[in-house]
Amino acid sequence: MQVLPEEVNYLGHIISAEGVRTDPEKVSAVKNWKRPENLRELRSFLGLCTYYRKFVKGFSNIARPLHKLTESKQKFQWTKECEDSFLQLKEALTSSPILIYPQPDKPFILDTDASNESVGAVLSQEIDGQERVVAYWSKCLSKPERNYCVTRKSYWLL
Repeated sequence: MQVLPEEVNYLGHIISAEGVRTDPEKVSAVKNWKRPENLRELRSFLGLCTYYRKFVKGFSNIARPLHKLTESKQKFQWTKECEDSFLQLKEALTSSPILIYPQPDKPFILDTDASNESVGAVLSQEIDGQERVVAYWSKCLSKPERNYCVTRKSYWLL
């Protein structure tokens, strides 16, 4: 008789009956990451963070100052805003929640948020009297998209 494991490590994620969470070994790399000193180091850090973005509420908004540094013709100058973004991302990734599997027989809750620079959404469900996250989604807005009115940005999320 073969006994199945309670959880499986797959592509940097721990998959169990509860849901999906980040692999603590992979996330420890984020926790110990030194402040990037050049564009190559920053892109490497952002690449790892982006892989786990689905676990971070408002990822695009948090990472925006760092992404601005990677734009062409942008001088690499580390500011307090970049440092705050860097530390916030490290904290968010090392304390990320377990994302539950959607239960089609239960109603879904969709929370949306639109600001001048980004839009985001949280899809969740109430399980045993507690609201649990199924997925996070966020996006930084392009210059033309930033001109949309708040209503249009909110509808765009749907």
